[in-house]
Amino acid sequence: MDPDEIKSKVLYALRFVTDPEIPINVVDLGLIRKLEVKDSKVYMKVVMTAPGCPYSAMIVQQVEESIKAAIPELEEVKVELEEFPPWTPFEMTEQGREQFKKLFGYDLVESFLKRYGSVENYYELVKRYYGIEEGESSKN
Repeated sequence: MDPDEIKSKVLYALRFVTDPEIPINVVDLGLIRKLEVKDSKVYMKVVMTAPGCPYSAMIVQQVEESIKAAIPELEEVKVELEEFPPWTPFEMTEQGREQFKKLFGYDLVESFLKRYGSVENYYELVKRYYGIEEGESSKN
């Protein structure tokens, strides 16, 4: 199977996996950080919408199971959780951002900027949350 075809099928399948607190699919929320296909193996990194998300294991499992169900001929599917850098609403697709506005009545990007000022300020708060020292880029 062609790698581009596999990627397309993976992304289609993941449009049916939603965050339990924000009922928007993981693709439009921008939770897919990395998607690699080599031969018949899929490797993916995902991020949650909040540091320490209590649903992270469940979402990772749903992502993995959805891919396997959609493309049963894959040899391997590996989905890893990435904690840093954290997700921001700037990673949402336009469709995701519009869905959020319809569901909750406000623009998440505007709210984020009002609360944190910038992505960099938010990253600093999350570094403190995870105990990441200056110079460290990832805690996985």
